[in-house]
Formats: sequence, structure tokens, C-alpha cells
Amino acid sequence: MRMLLVEDDAMIGEVVLDALRAEHHAVDWVRDGAMALTALATAPYDLLLLDLGLPRQDGLSVLRQLRADHQRLPVLIATARDAVADRVAGLDAGADDYIVKPYDLDELLARVRALLRRADGRAEPAYEWGEVRIVPSTREVTLRGQPVQLSAREWAVLEPLLARPGRVLSRQQLEDKLYAWRDEVSSNAVEVYIHGVRKKLGAGLIENVRGLGYLVPVAPPESGS
Repeated sequence: MRMLLVEDDAMIGEVVLDALRAEHHAVDWVRDGAMALTALATAPYDLLLLDLGLPRQDGLSVLRQLRADHQRLPVLIATARDAVADRVAGLDAGADDYIVKPYDLDELLARVRALLRRADGRAEPAYEWGEVRIVPSTREVTLRGQPVQLSAREWAVLEPLLARPGRVLSRQQLEDKLYAWRDEVSSNAVEVYIHGVRKKLGAGLIENVRGLGYLVPVAPPESGS
């Protein structure tokens, strides 16, 4: 998944950036509110991790502008403002969750995973499709109960497709989830990673939709068919 991290503290930003990338997310990091709005206007994101005390433009005004533009992007506020009034203001402005610094990094990542599940209309912590099962919290992938090793990019292609079977994602949409700003994108990257997933988990897991993109079928084939 692709995320926007808005954090002006260099030390905190580096730690959170590394943690999110370790979970196989593509992450763009900006350090002020004005740059956050620019980024949000120019790239699609799956989640916004937002500090409030920002230079140039306060995080709360960024959030209000985001919601005024009718963007439904999940937003997790991560801030040192711990007063009840601040939490109420953040949530009422449109945040989906609120965590106070200093926070435990594992808790932050768990909240990120919960927001991503909610955005995909799911409550369960694991996704299953026939004999394939993936667990986002641990990056565990199994086929018929046996562990399968996927690369970080193979995982990044598979997860959004498996999260919503039947939803078509274009190659551009998948590239947007794979790569942050500074990543180099090869012309056939998505096809290469999808080929890898099919080779490891079965050719029928991801289907081509001619002229549109790729999807995981709503229903897996019956066992033995």
C-alpha cells in the first residue's frame, strides 16, 4: 500500500518511515502542511499518517481541507497533543484514529493495519481465497497450509487485489501502490511481480481483464476442478 507520512521531526520520521517500509508499504514523507496538500493533490494514497504541529500549515487545517475536498482517505493522526479537546477536534475534523506521542511503534503499525482493513470493508485480520491465505500483520502467506515466500513487491501486488476479490486494479493503480516518489519504475514491473505470484500461488489467482487491469476472481475454483 502507498502512504503519505507528514512529520516534521526528522528522528521520528526516519523511524516511522523505516517501520512502514519494513511492512512492504511504499511511503512518501513530507515535513510541512503545505507539502502535504501538494502531495495529496498529485498522488493516490491508501492512508495518511498526519502530525498536527507542522510548519507552514497546521495538520488540522490539512485534514479539514482533505475532507472539504470529499477525499475519503483513511487518516491516522499521530501527535504530541494529548488533551481531550485536541483528540475531539481531530476526530471531529475527519480523522479515523488518533494516537499520542510518544507511542509504541507496534501499536502504530497495528492501527495502520486496522484502518487499511476498514477501508477495504473487512474486519478479519486474514484474507483467504480458496487454498490461499495471507495475514497482513505478519506477512504470512500459505498455500494449502504450507508457507510460501513472496518478495516485498509480490506481496504489494497481491494484497490489494486479494483484499477485494472482483475489484479491477489497473497497472497504473498497482504501480502507485508499489512505488514511492524516489523509486525507479520499470515498464513491465507489475507484470513481472504478478507472474511471480502466479508461479508461487497458482495461475488462476490473478486474472487479466483485457484493457482494464487485473483482479482476483470473487470465487476461487472448486478444489480439484
